[in-house]
Amino acid sequence: MQNNKLSLTDTLGLGFMTFAFFLGAGNLIFPPLAGFLAGENMSWAMIGFLLTAVTLPLVTLIAVAKANGKVMGLLPPLAATMLAIAIYIIIGPAFAAPRAGLVAYEMGYKPFIEDAQASFEVAGIVLTSSQLLYTSIFFGIAMLLSLFPGKLLDSVGKVLTPIMIILLVGLASSVVILPGSEVATSVGDYQSNPLTKGIIEGYNTMDTLASLIFGMLIIDLLRKKGVDSPREQTKYLVRAAFIAAGGLAFVYVSLFYLGATAGDLAVGADNGGVILTNYVNHQFGASGQLLLAAVVTLACLTTVVGLVSACAEYFNELMPRLSYKLLVVVMSVTCAVVANVGLAQLISISIPVLVTIYPVAIALVAVTYLTERFAQPAFAHRMVLSVALVFGIIDGLKAAGVDMSLFDVMPLSAQGMAWLIPTAITIFACLMVRRPRGEAVLN
Repeated sequence: MQNNKLSLTDTLGLGFMTFAFFLGAGNLIFPPLAGFLAGENMSWAMIGFLLTAVTLPLVTLIAVAKANGKVMGLLPPLAATMLAIAIYIIIGPAFAAPRAGLVAYEMGYKPFIEDAQASFEVAGIVLTSSQLLYTSIFFGIAMLLSLFPGKLLDSVGKVLTPIMIILLVGLASSVVILPGSEVATSVGDYQSNPLTKGIIEGYNTMDTLASLIFGMLIIDLLRKKGVDSPREQTKYLVRAAFIAAGGLAFVYVSLFYLGATAGDLAVGADNGGVILTNYVNHQFGASGQLLLAAVVTLACLTTVVGLVSACAEYFNELMPRLSYKLLVVVMSVTCAVVANVGLAQLISISIPVLVTIYPVAIALVAVTYLTERFAQPAFAHRMVLSVALVFGIIDGLKAAGVDMSLFDVMPLSAQGMAWLIPTAITIFACLMVRRPRGEAVLN
């Protein structure tokens, strides 16, 4: 007989697992650099970052729970499938998962080896031997953990994450007790638009996109635990979401402060991982570097396990002829290959894609909460997401370096958020549409 209730330990394990899935590469490398560049405007930049990197993932997970995992249910089947495939590819083999493996290599392994630059060329691509070896082993371990999804809650939520949290608390405490230097002046866009710049930087974590996927993965894990009631699934998913959001906020605030007080330790850094590594080396030496390596490796590994599992689950449902285990192997191998492109290149390629797709994801969450208030829910979902996509493409092309000066007259265009006002107007217009007389209210 199945047990439809989770114990307190299982509930905490679910929350820790959710936190671990989110806490990956972007969560560690972007906040320190943002804090350093924001300087005296750190508070506003941090608020913006927390909006898109904590609040949005939280409300997205709750939206997934509210819709019982069917947030795209009112879209045309082809459009829903294409959107889902795009999101799974972005957070899976194309960007997020390979980036996690790269960050684990850059911060968790590379500082300890002397021949990190030994390289060779394959098909015109220069590969670093140590990087190739590390990513092969890293994604091999992730593959083994992902092959048994029923064990994810136990292996990740109850074992790996508590260890990682203890290490993170130690790191965060040191940031407050041993700051690097005084907070410096802000630079670049952080001088004039720290709030909106922080919002855009929060996109880079990809956590809102991941929430759409992790929400469905968690519901599936709950079913495997015998929690079949949609109401109970929603309850536990919401609890897990708040635990994860609290953990992420704690990490971001401490890393922002670390970056803002880094001083000379951040000079010449092109990503937050360098700042974090320099700080730990300066304050704690070799032992601190080992601590950081453990935190980063665990954080990135748990994220990759979640991403690979979720992607394999989805494509198995989409193409049942391909087994889940085969898809795990294919996803893991693909991630290992893409990871050898290089961290800087991967980040630069991903930014225009994220600026394009994020407005659609945010709009999807918004209309999910408002579904019952729309007179014509299906029409509203399609219109709002279409508008968000069109203007997201404009912002994405601009981020890719394409001349989009024709649209500079639009509000928030300079901040890369030209989509916001048109999408909000479309939502408002759809809310104003009256329900045809005699038509039943959507339950």
